[in-house]
Amino acid sequence: MTSFLPDYQRAEVCASPNFGDRADACRPDMIILHYTGMPSAQGAQDWLCSPESQVSSHYLVHEDGRVVQMVPESKRAWHAGKSIWADVTDINSRSIGIEIANGGHPEGLPDFPSMQIQAVIELCLDCVERHQIRAERVLAHSDVAPIRKVDPGENFPWRKLHGQGVGHWVEPTPIGGGRYFQRGEMGAPIEALQSMLALYGYGVEITGNYCEMTEGVVAAFQRHFRPLKVDGVADSSTIDTLHRLLVALPRYR
Repeated sequence: MTSFLPDYQRAEVCASPNFGDRADACRPDMIILHYTGMPSAQGAQDWLCSPESQVSSHYLVHEDGRVVQMVPESKRAWHAGKSIWADVTDINSRSIGIEIANGGHPEGLPDFPSMQIQAVIELCLDCVERHQIRAERVLAHSDVAPIRKVDPGENFPWRKLHGQGVGHWVEPTPIGGGRYFQRGEMGAPIEALQSMLALYGYGVEITGNYCEMTEGVVAAFQRHFRPLKVDGVADSSTIDTLHRLLVALPRYR
């Protein structure tokens, strides 16, 4: 494919060869947000459009707010890799991938410019409206691939997105004292924690064992919803924030 008409009318087109068909004619019902983790936006765009890379996304949002579409939304971009959400393992067939130009953790977590975030919000709102994507299915790459991925990182302004109608959010419970759970612990409270995380959508087995995967999922949850402290320890702030998110989901009201 050398070119196509953009799905998002404000986008430029720079076609990537790295795509396929969505499995079982799936329509996208998730948005997955990434950072590029590269020193330059143009370098990231070139990589996403290179046959050598074998990766792509539907969109790339530059620091100045410019939006580039690389894969039609009707096609399966190669952005999520090995991932899971709510028992779905082919995330690429069910999602729209949006890369955000930012050096990320390798570059010391630089801030996201306000014009870039506004462009991300407007793009997400357009995708949400056209595909009827539920708020709680606007997710981080780290949500669907915990441990393996950490983008778009704890500096990403999820609160600001939610304030303009993108994504699911509650104000995090303040960090304080009280009982906490961490790797190596076992028992019914751990099983309850895993059950809550799985109910929200995270890919964690309910074993009652606070294993490495549970720790990684808790850290991914914190990175998105309680970013002030990301340590994989389920303290009272983390657990209460998770509980209030579940209560606030429309299907649990």
